[in-house]
Amino acid sequence: MRVLVACEYSGRVRDAFLALGHDAMSCDLLPTDVPGPHHLGDVRDLLDNGWDMMIAHPPCTYLCSSGLHWNKRRPERAQMTEGALEFVRLLLDAPINRIALENPVGCISTRIRKPDQTIQPWQFGHDASKATCLWLKNLPLLKPTFLVEGRVVNGRRRWGNQTDSGQNRLPPSTDRWKVRSETYQGIASAMANQWGCL
Repeated sequence: MRVLVACEYSGRVRDAFLALGHDAMSCDLLPTDVPGPHHLGDVRDLLDNGWDMMIAHPPCTYLCSSGLHWNKRRPERAQMTEGALEFVRLLLDAPINRIALENPVGCISTRIRKPDQTIQPWQFGHDASKATCLWLKNLPLLKPTFLVEGRVVNGRRRWGNQTDSGQNRLPPSTDRWKVRSETYQGIASAMANQWGCL
């Protein structure tokens, strides 16, 4: 299968498909973190190249709920949100038979359509919580592969990437955005194993 992994610099999803013998390529405006087939540039240049599947990770900066409150205070951010939504529509409407688009909880759900599925890293073998929405075209829902039970704090479950109050443990840093945006290996492997056999 020819698989395009859009907006991915980590190579994690690309490499999961490559490991199973698929012809997979990542594409991003950033160089790839690990050697492998990667197009450094705009994914729009590749959408018509006869792909069987696309897994897209559009940037969430102007789409996710955690940042939308800034749009009322900074009108230029609201314009960036509109541009980000247009990019999501373009990806979802790409001439590719099977598409999965992932993003955190945000305005795609209210402005375009609700996700087909919301998954968590703890459903795929990671001691971590991070709600990730999937919008699917001609793909089945991902099945959890290995559940990790969180620790219980004051009657609520918490995972290793969270404080007792539920906040993310990562301190502010210049690469925090990059670390938080990487796809967990268990999810990448599930995508390749479950969708790569269609």
